Amino acid sequence: MPDVRLASPQGKWILLTTVLGSSMAMLDSTVVNVALPRIGRDLDADLAALQWTVNAYMVTLAGLILLGGSLGDRYGRRKIFVVGVVWFAVASLLCGIAPNAGVLIAARALQGIGGALLTPGSLALIQASFHPDDRGRAVGLWSGFGGVGAAVGPFLGGWLVDGPGWRWVFLLNVPLALLCVPVALRHVPESGDERVHGGFDVLGAVLGAAALGLVTYALIEAGAGTVVVTVTAVAGVAAGVAFVLVERRRPDPMMPLDIFASRQFTAVNLVTLCVYAALGGFFFLSAVQLQVVAGYSALGAGTALLPTTVLMLLLSARSGELADRIGPRIPLTVGPLLCAAGMLLMLRVGQDASYLADVLPAVLVLGLGLVTLVAPLTATVLASVDVARAGLASGINNAAARAAGLIAVAALPLVTGMGAEAYRSADAFDEAFGRAMAVCAGLLVVGAAVALATVRKPGPECKHPECRTHGSVTAPPLEGERVRRRLSTEEGTAGPAA
Repeated sequence: MPDVRLASPQGKWILLTTVLGSSMAMLDSTVVNVALPRIGRDLDADLAALQWTVNAYMVTLAGLILLGGSLGDRYGRRKIFVVGVVWFAVASLLCGIAPNAGVLIAARALQGIGGALLTPGSLALIQASFHPDDRGRAVGLWSGFGGVGAAVGPFLGGWLVDGPGWRWVFLLNVPLALLCVPVALRHVPESGDERVHGGFDVLGAVLGAAALGLVTYALIEAGAGTVVVTVTAVAGVAAGVAFVLVERRRPDPMMPLDIFASRQFTAVNLVTLCVYAALGGFFFLSAVQLQVVAGYSALGAGTALLPTTVLMLLLSARSGELADRIGPRIPLTVGPLLCAAGMLLMLRVGQDASYLADVLPAVLVLGLGLVTLVAPLTATVLASVDVARAGLASGINNAAARAAGLIAVAALPLVTGMGAEAYRSADAFDEAFGRAMAVCAGLLVVGAAVALATVRKPGPECKHPECRTHGSVTAPPLEGERVRRRLSTEEGTAGPAA
């Protein structure tokens, strides 16, 4: 049984290590959007290249995050976490020195692999290291500090872009890694799971990532209308079908399909897809809208979006308590509708927009919507499956949210008629942005309708979230003892280990 106490020096070092590691990925997911217009100008990149700057990272992260947790259980959680941090830092260095958009995109894909190793590993280290009496508080502190990192991200990113330059958005990860790795090696105990058996579902992970990548390419390049785009789209669908077949037939799949036998789990993942597709599109486009159309600096654009995350940090725990009392159905219906209203309010943000009159009301309403829905969403995911599979359910839900965001970033410019050079023209981008916000609001209304029709109050004997404070806008929090493939049948009957 793990016996490190949170108040001990070792406990504080472990917490620092996990916060540093997760903050690298958290910061990266929020600061890059603010830097996109400057990246485009400096590298002479079109809109498709900017889409890939976001999506290359998300494809590998979403496709491999479940496998990353499995590797930690098998080979050592500290070892895989450290590998992830080093990998992420090296890829960040490549991003920072990239001479052109092609190299930047390739380096971003490598970054996503590192993120898939360190993101589940940071939570797993806490679960495996701390005494059970301190574990909940440790997870809460880890989640809270991670939320602070998410809040600081856009502000810090904007300051870096306007100051030393956008490359420092990526180079910042290198000193963080240089601090994190030696602390981890010296103070964090190694841990694994002796009950893990069988092989890794590498084929499933590759097929899942390939399906996402190919479909994303087809959506981004669809305007070209070439044979290559058509072939890529067909290949992406084929890879998706092959992924389902492989997961159905493997004895130890990365994503066991029988978990979707729970109607509640399936329904709440549909809500997740709608919500995080809308959020992914919003945060990708709004940072550009504020700079290209409203004339904000990168720092101004990053700061403008800060109230959304601050509201989540301040109120997400209370939202979870309210949902515990009244059930998740109302919050999961009202939350997306508030978010939709916030996005429609963004239609007022045009040239020379006033922050107090135009931007702030939209951001506040959106933030209140996120506060209302994120904690109940996580709780419903955990409650919809057996306690022994709560970590797996959370991992699948987290990956689904990231996949939804990357598909939205790929599809929205196509759906709204945003040309390759649209972000260079205030009028062209503003017009397409208005259509995009309407599409995102529609997705949120669909999510609210699904929640209203399907979500029910869970029973008392279910797992409750440990991450009560959350600030990320890219995905719901990871929960459960581990984020990885299914354990042995024996564990499924015995329940999760301490």
